[in-house]
Amino acid sequence: MALNWSAFDFRPKLLGELPSYNRQRLIQDIGSGLTVGVVALPLAMAFAIASGLKPETGLFTAIIAGLIISALGGSRVQIGGPAGAFIVIVYGILERYGAANLIIATAMSGVMLFAMGFFKLGTLVRFIPISVVIGFTNGIAVLIALSQVKDFLGLQVQSMPANFFSILATLYAALPTLNPIATALSAACLALLIIWQFVIPRIFANRSWSMRLSLVPGSVLVLVAATVCVSVWDLPVETIGSRFGGIPSALPSLQLPEFSWASGRYLFIPALTLALLGAIESLLCARVADGMIDDRHNPNQELMAQGIANFVTPFFGGMAATGTIARTVTNVKSGATSPIAGIVHALTLLLVVLLAAPLARNIPLSAMAAILMLVAWNMGGWREFGHLRNYRLPYRMTLLAVFFLTVVFDLTVAVEVGLVAACVTFIYRISSLTRSETVAASDHPELTGMTGRVECYRLYGALFFGAVKLVEDLVDHLPSEVLLLDLKNLIYVDSSGADTLNDLARSCSKAGVRLIVCGLAHQPLDIARRVGLTSRLGDHNICPDLASGITAAVTTAPV
Repeated sequence: MALNWSAFDFRPKLLGELPSYNRQRLIQDIGSGLTVGVVALPLAMAFAIASGLKPETGLFTAIIAGLIISALGGSRVQIGGPAGAFIVIVYGILERYGAANLIIATAMSGVMLFAMGFFKLGTLVRFIPISVVIGFTNGIAVLIALSQVKDFLGLQVQSMPANFFSILATLYAALPTLNPIATALSAACLALLIIWQFVIPRIFANRSWSMRLSLVPGSVLVLVAATVCVSVWDLPVETIGSRFGGIPSALPSLQLPEFSWASGRYLFIPALTLALLGAIESLLCARVADGMIDDRHNPNQELMAQGIANFVTPFFGGMAATGTIARTVTNVKSGATSPIAGIVHALTLLLVVLLAAPLARNIPLSAMAAILMLVAWNMGGWREFGHLRNYRLPYRMTLLAVFFLTVVFDLTVAVEVGLVAACVTFIYRISSLTRSETVAASDHPELTGMTGRVECYRLYGALFFGAVKLVEDLVDHLPSEVLLLDLKNLIYVDSSGADTLNDLARSCSKAGVRLIVCGLAHQPLDIARRVGLTSRLGDHNICPDLASGITAAVTTAPV
């Protein structure tokens, strides 16, 4: 029996590309996939090592999750895999709960991601304020760089803590064990990366050979050069082989950790953090890709694919995965036309693991640290700190608070505080836009001489729980005969606003004051009907516009 995709609203982008697929596009996608596979190789291992895991964990994630995300995702060119944004969270979960619970937390985040996509919540991620996104992205970048100081300097540390102040104390205590050769190698690798990425493209921008050189990833160049140096001169630095024993030449088998509802309860918040960060990262990446290829991704399909990938991958030796901007941009620039390129990228890494894994034994961790130092610099929006003076105080406070809390405390706390602060700021800003003004007798001569007997007010904006005081204040200043409210410019009324209007109607009834409401339309009219305001006032007290309302008021209170 054929599966009815439309019934589940689950249609991968790949299915829409296949009918128009041809040989030329296949050649382009294979070339692009091979390029991205080479770029992903060092990054996948580096992200896993920085997260406290073995290097093959990153490779398995790039292979399995990358294949699933490309095959089932909602973007034509997005590349999935391990990302730098997860390093801090994964390391914290690993230190606090252990490897078995990390698998469970990652799988739980996959279920959450799939649910977000299934219930069409993909667009809601865009409502997270940019100040919160920049704050925690920069905070994560600082923590990534800080986590690499140990390998950058070749320090001898048995186990790195996850707490910021404990990390500083541990690094300070280990400074006497600094390895000058490892430090020199790290500095040379970082310098080569900077020259390759920033200096050569700017100085030789118009040279054809410079364009060809730019196709070679700097991370791969550094990895190969550093490995050759360590192998030829037998440098006394820590390598993947000395710390992890190398990389296995096969994919892992299925591993199922013991699960209990008690542990699941404690892992809910870490899993939710993984899910939210993965959703934000992948959808931001997909939007960047859309702008480069003039296409539009399906955010809900993308989240469902991310969810499946994060549910499956940890049971086969992987870690959390999401869309990755650097690899996606490389994919686009290399000429990718469809998700086939992402599938080729995953198969390329699979071949590397199966055929060339022993060659990774001599890769120095100093080179990995240098690569991640540059990744941390690239992922941070450092210019935003210089532009803060151009924004209002709430924006500045939110960004700096999220940044500070991410670095010093915890990403979960930072995002929670940031979202609360952003919501409070938004409520305050919207409530300040909601206002009332008195209708002057000079604009409506019929009201001349009615002061104290008939009062007329216009309300603007949104009457919600943060702005109900405008209506509550009217109770203390009721006229003697008629209160007229012009709600034509009221665009939204929530339940609190509707209840406040009902309370005003009751207060007017007790005081013997006639309440006339005019200009109700669209959503305000709908909620007024649902809460019983219209039936309480009666049709004779609801007027279509201000002019008819004033006529009714003057009839009630003649001069």
